[in-house]
Amino acid sequence: MTTTNVSKPKTKSKPPKISNERYEAELRHLQTELVAMQQWVRETGARVVVLFEGRDAAGKGSAIKRITEYLSPRVCRVAALPAPTEREKTQWYFQRYVEHLPAAGEIVLFDRSWYNRAGVERVMGFCTPAEYRRFLHQAPIFERLLVEDGILLLKYWFSVSDVEQEKRFRSRATDPMRQWKLSPMDVESISRWEDYSRAKDQMFVHTDIPEAPWFTVESEDKKRSRINVISHLLSAIPYEHIDPPKVEIPKRPTAHDYERPPREDFRYVPDAAERLLN
Repeated sequence: MTTTNVSKPKTKSKPPKISNERYEAELRHLQTELVAMQQWVRETGARVVVLFEGRDAAGKGSAIKRITEYLSPRVCRVAALPAPTEREKTQWYFQRYVEHLPAAGEIVLFDRSWYNRAGVERVMGFCTPAEYRRFLHQAPIFERLLVEDGILLLKYWFSVSDVEQEKRFRSRATDPMRQWKLSPMDVESISRWEDYSRAKDQMFVHTDIPEAPWFTVESEDKKRSRINVISHLLSAIPYEHIDPPKVEIPKRPTAHDYERPPREDFRYVPDAAERLLN
């Protein structure tokens, strides 16, 4: 009897580890450049939109955290929209995303975006086939309009293997600090891995356009993916170093007739840190 060998999809091999020292040094350098880029955006009135898409547990959230760590929330904000309300479901699909687009001098990072329709909504049946086809037709038009209006639009897809994704899921399940990040929808993505793969392939076919191309971030190693995506983001924004206005720190004037009220008149937070000295 002849047996047929079924080949399993190849899993990604993890690249060599970067030392913590080299990683931290490079990350600090890149974050310093992000601050310079922010200053350029604020001074020139540029508008920047960055989409973060990809598999669940692919490292999108941690990359966004490293990008925003030293940036001003008045300039750079994260848009992570919840499920649409009943009213929003009756709107034009892109409508609720439009209100989160940046004004002059602002950066908006979408932690998942309008591409929910091409991913989870398509795979889980949350949209109709007609709505899905309409999205694939309208998304490139919508993005061209954004770019034509002067918005700097970047789209990143974080790619992770099925083996690494499951490993991260199991790590979250046993970590009380991260259990909230694991939802039934996330777990469903394990059994629907191939469905999500097909959906992503179709999405790229229709929406990887010259005006707004997709950039894939290999994310088997989160530290590498953070360095890579921040480096690419900085290279894609035509920023220049602009010195911020100098702020002179005045000398503190001599106190005259002010006397602080007694400490006993106020309620203080207990010194819980004191126990750490024992």
